[in-house]
Amino acid sequence: MQFQQLQYFVAVAETRHFTRAADLVHVAQPSLSQQIKALERELGADLFLRARGNITLTDAGEALLPLARRILADADTARHEVQELAQLRSGRVRLGATPSLCTGLLPDVLRAFHDRYPGVRLLIEEGGSHDLVRELARGALDLALVVLPLPTPAPALTTVELLREDLVVVSSPDAPRPGRGRRTVRVPDLEGERLVMFRHGYDLRELTVAACRAEGFEPDFAVEGGEMDAVLGFVRAGLGVAVVPRMVAARSGRGLRVTPLARPGLHRTIALAHRSDVAPPRAARELQRMLIER
Repeated sequence: MQFQQLQYFVAVAETRHFTRAADLVHVAQPSLSQQIKALERELGADLFLRARGNITLTDAGEALLPLARRILADADTARHEVQELAQLRSGRVRLGATPSLCTGLLPDVLRAFHDRYPGVRLLIEEGGSHDLVRELARGALDLALVVLPLPTPAPALTTVELLREDLVVVSSPDAPRPGRGRRTVRVPDLEGERLVMFRHGYDLRELTVAACRAEGFEPDFAVEGGEMDAVLGFVRAGLGVAVVPRMVAARSGRGLRVTPLARPGLHRTIALAHRSDVAPPRAARELQRMLIER
């Protein structure tokens, strides 16, 4: 029994017509008929009752049909799985993330992913959550690490929460300790501080400004408009203080003083997002699994 013979048999069973079945499987009708007859000889039973203009299944054909469909489906699954595995030997993953997550969360996970799948190219795009959601929606990214809640409703996206991260205040060790020297800083204490502030569209900017306004004051910017590395550099130089994620502060190295925010503090929720209507490629799903299980 040959795999091709089962394909032809199912095509005839579904169309109840040899010529239409031949068109369906892209083979000449005589060749299809010969293969069906060869299958019947091997099985020792007729599979079809052939009458002019009327093709019906015999009892043997009725018994074979669900088995043949299952064999063909299993073969298709096997082909798909092998192709998916092949994607892990090459392929690519297009991942979007906010700059702070590229600094804090991603390095260790991407190193582990690269060690396991060295043939997969990692394409990273940095941006604010609003920009990343737009890139996901237009199909330019497979996955994106975003900050919740999303800046605009995104019903076509599926999000999985990864972590809830504390924010801290960083300052230069050569400058006075923020919050009048206390071991923790409250948001109202930032009213007397000059802030180094991120550019517009940065999630941390919106979060910090909103927290200050909730306490009844407008933040005072010493300098604004930078990305994460620039902001940390300006803080090291003593231009002001900044509110950053704890993971970023922990990875920032020497030259920064880290002061926690007093309870209830400030936090942000990080989620992994992808389009709901399109399954990510196998390599992207593997990176997704590693991020969730990190």
